[in-house]
Amino acid sequence: MIDRRGFLKVVGFGAVGLAAPGFVGGNGGKGERPNIVYILADDMGYGDLGCQNPESKIPTPNLDRLASEGIRFTDAHSPSAVCSPTRYGILTGRYCWRTRLKRGVLWPWDKPLIAEGRLTVGKLLQAHGYDTACIGKWHLGMDWPTTDGKEPVGMGKTNVKDSGSNVDFAGDISNGPTRRGFDYYFGTAVPNFPPYCFIENERTVGIPSERKPGGMFGAPGPILKGWRLEEILGGLEKKAVEYIDAKGGKVKSEAFRQTAGKPFFLYMPLTAPHTPIAPAAQFIGKSKAGAYGDFVCQVDHVVGRVMDALARNGFADKTLLIFTSDNGSPGRDGTKMSGATNSVRRFGHNPSHIYRGIKADVWDGGHRIPFIARQPGHIKRGAVSDETICHIDLIATCAAIVDYELPTDAGEDSYNILPALRGRKPDRPIREATVHHSGNGMFAMRQGRWKLILGRGSGGWSGRGKKDDPPVQLYDMSSDVRERENLCSEHPEVVERLTKLLKKYRDEGRSRTIGR
Repeated sequence: MIDRRGFLKVVGFGAVGLAAPGFVGGNGGKGERPNIVYILADDMGYGDLGCQNPESKIPTPNLDRLASEGIRFTDAHSPSAVCSPTRYGILTGRYCWRTRLKRGVLWPWDKPLIAEGRLTVGKLLQAHGYDTACIGKWHLGMDWPTTDGKEPVGMGKTNVKDSGSNVDFAGDISNGPTRRGFDYYFGTAVPNFPPYCFIENERTVGIPSERKPGGMFGAPGPILKGWRLEEILGGLEKKAVEYIDAKGGKVKSEAFRQTAGKPFFLYMPLTAPHTPIAPAAQFIGKSKAGAYGDFVCQVDHVVGRVMDALARNGFADKTLLIFTSDNGSPGRDGTKMSGATNSVRRFGHNPSHIYRGIKADVWDGGHRIPFIARQPGHIKRGAVSDETICHIDLIATCAAIVDYELPTDAGEDSYNILPALRGRKPDRPIREATVHHSGNGMFAMRQGRWKLILGRGSGGWSGRGKKDDPPVQLYDMSSDVRERENLCSEHPEVVERLTKLLKKYRDEGRSRTIGR
């Protein structure tokens, strides 16, 4: 393992950065640095929350309370309309299409997507005195040990019968979360991919020595005896609450470092309401939107339990708590733990609310997501902001909190959104522009009122949009948020300007202006 001095050299921090006593630039004055808890739902739509969609068929009392105690953003976006790329962007502040992953997501046993030397949010906060933990779905790749020294059987595929048959579960997993900025990790690589078990730090929790039953949801591969899909989300909730209680001294745990007085960063990427749509028994029937709605109810419950743990340990006023989702919802109703896309609409519920498209699309339904933040004393209660923000803004925002200037080779697409969180209306938009990216690699460009789509809009794994959809689309989002009236022919100068700006962002390898 790299030592502390070696680590700081790798990520580019020196003694000066570590010596900063606290929340100077972020607070506007010296003070205690906040804990940071970032809860990321998986495939949860903007319209699932009651506080955002009066017609939602799903009760979300805890998320509604969180919104009433903090700020809700109505124009927040994920950097991709699918999973792995968004997670990459959250942790690095860099668009994932700059990596080897140009479309789609990572698949079983895939190699790490985040380069070892790249600065992540976790590394940044570690170097500034934070304890860091990731509890949940990783989906950014790991290096799995094998018995024959070869790649895991079935790497990158979901339909290989003997997938993972040569993985050595008695060995250490390398280049996972604990090598990308987290002192502690507990969770699953992906709940519908092997191995079907929890992972803690560099080892599986138990040995998945059996093969997943054919009738069980998910890709084939090794499974832990007695593994139940319905217990995954509850297991993550329990571990996150234990982590917070340990930080507050309510419980003693050998798993977590007992570092009284140090702030902590908890990144909690949930496995729900993504497939397998498997709500625990206590949530079945809690919504009017089938199994999908019940699973969203369970997500809401998890958020409430985290809020309770923060309050119980005296952390509520000392914590920046953020809830969001990794992309839009595909709208599956939960039939056989899945269902057809948009099938949940048969209950009269639309996870995309008024927005066009679903998960994987470059239309807003694919990437406009719920985003709620609370920090008592710093964020106004019940605030609503229409500032355009993106998940990739986390690392620049955390850098501002610890009063650190990002190097030029880190957070290349990330902007500091602290002014918006604090309710300040800047003279100009925080982000110059935002790039949207679909599941199949289609680009869109958003700047102010304008949104340019360089493609037919549908971003599904195989679909390229309907034949009657135009190959280039331009929408005025100030008057046509449903993306219905294509204005390309009326505003060719906007099409040209945004096309050139996207090319500039791609060619220069960054979109954030140095110093912003």
